[in-house]
Amino acid sequence: MLFIDGNSLTIADIIAAARHGHPVSLDPAAHQHMGTSYEWASQMAAGDEPVYGINTGFGIFADQRIPPQDSARLSRNLILSHAVATGPDLPAEVVRAAMLIRANTLAAGYSGVRPLLVETLLEMLNRRVTPVVPSQGSLGSSGDLAPLSHLALVFSTDAADRDEESGYADFQGQRLSGKAAMAAAGIPRLVLGPKEGLAANNGATFSAALGALAAHDAAYLLDTAEITLAMSLEAMLGVSAAFDGRLHAARRHPGQIAVAERVRQLTQGSTLLDAAGRVQDAYSLRCAPQVQGAARDTLVFVQDVIGREINAATDNPLLFGPHEAISGGNFHGEPVGLALDYLAIAMSEVAAISERRIFRLTDSKLNTGLPPMLVDTPEAAGLNSGMMMPQYTAASLVLENQTLAHPDSVHSLPTSAEQEDHNANSMTAARHARSVLENTRHVLAIELYCAARALDIRLRQMPDAHMGPGASLAHRLVRQQVAYQPGDAWWGPEIEAVRKLIEIEAL
Repeated sequence: MLFIDGNSLTIADIIAAARHGHPVSLDPAAHQHMGTSYEWASQMAAGDEPVYGINTGFGIFADQRIPPQDSARLSRNLILSHAVATGPDLPAEVVRAAMLIRANTLAAGYSGVRPLLVETLLEMLNRRVTPVVPSQGSLGSSGDLAPLSHLALVFSTDAADRDEESGYADFQGQRLSGKAAMAAAGIPRLVLGPKEGLAANNGATFSAALGALAAHDAAYLLDTAEITLAMSLEAMLGVSAAFDGRLHAARRHPGQIAVAERVRQLTQGSTLLDAAGRVQDAYSLRCAPQVQGAARDTLVFVQDVIGREINAATDNPLLFGPHEAISGGNFHGEPVGLALDYLAIAMSEVAAISERRIFRLTDSKLNTGLPPMLVDTPEAAGLNSGMMMPQYTAASLVLENQTLAHPDSVHSLPTSAEQEDHNANSMTAARHARSVLENTRHVLAIELYCAARALDIRLRQMPDAHMGPGASLAHRLVRQQVAYQPGDAWWGPEIEAVRKLIEIEAL
């Protein structure tokens, strides 16, 4: 059981709950803190002092006072009016990650909401009621308002309790209205109280959810990129000197040092390395630690930002005492947007250098004696195209990444009659980062597939040679999925099978 307390959620916890269905519960101490905070919010709602979002309107309407008897209507109106996202639905794992992060944010006890709201979100996770949330329409400030409102439609209601105002949710393989899905799962929906609507939809939570999933996936793809690098290096009889630990220690970048060390481990004892007698290799081999290591260092920064954000109180205002509601801008998604822009750029470079290695593997003028396009033998060239088109696909994905990696966080348009005059665009940055990672995964799958084929051919040329332990194991895993085929075949499904190995983290 994972206990949510507002302070100790990790990226690994999010993966466990969002992807693998690990059960979650509210920590008893957090329950107590939330109860106290809710009492403060209730007192403020009934008081004479205007407090933003508790007894006032929202955004440009912050100067409009709302009487206490209208608190529930205020919260429900906020959710109804803000649920206007559009575009393809977000994957279930993203929605589940956002639900967990939002529950954790509220569990910190600064938001003035009932523990029951968090418990409802956690029950939805545990019973697998997944709201349908469109992916477009958030500026990341004031947080991911529209996506979070679609989520809140499912678990909140009002006196009318209209089915058509309950959104949609997936439950047990069916898409139902939110009302029907919650009823089928046996989870009561909530009439939101003072500030609970604002607490439910105010914060860059979907941006952070995408970021947490992306940070996890990027870490695994960087591990995979070191495996594909080692295999390509061996297949092309690469020069081992470029991975000497002393060389990388002299530059001091920890990511670079780590990549070189891992490649040394993967290729230890290989008799293919240095077999061509070259002094140095092209950059895609020789400088891979510098490129992929820089991506590793970027990921460390991203993990740090996301780790703080998923334990942050991000709505507005925050409550610090019975008469202390402080308005600010913790909902602003700039930290997350910047970090995910950096991650998209870094992972685009990982895909780019991988594609350059694929290109070298397929070019007979550059691959140190392998057949053109990795056809089975030089005599088969022409009748067979070999790996010509997989390299095209990799090049196309790299070009797409170059567009997707253009930073989104530098773009802003004002909203809410200039009250919200600088927006983060963090949700777009997060969606683009996820797309870059998907493309990068496929490029690495193509390199893994091509490098395995190149090693088959190379070992046929050099029957007394042998690979290092890591390259050998990765090659064996590929061949367990797909057999070597001498002539042209439908490569697409085979590459997809190799991509699946990466997706399920089998390497």
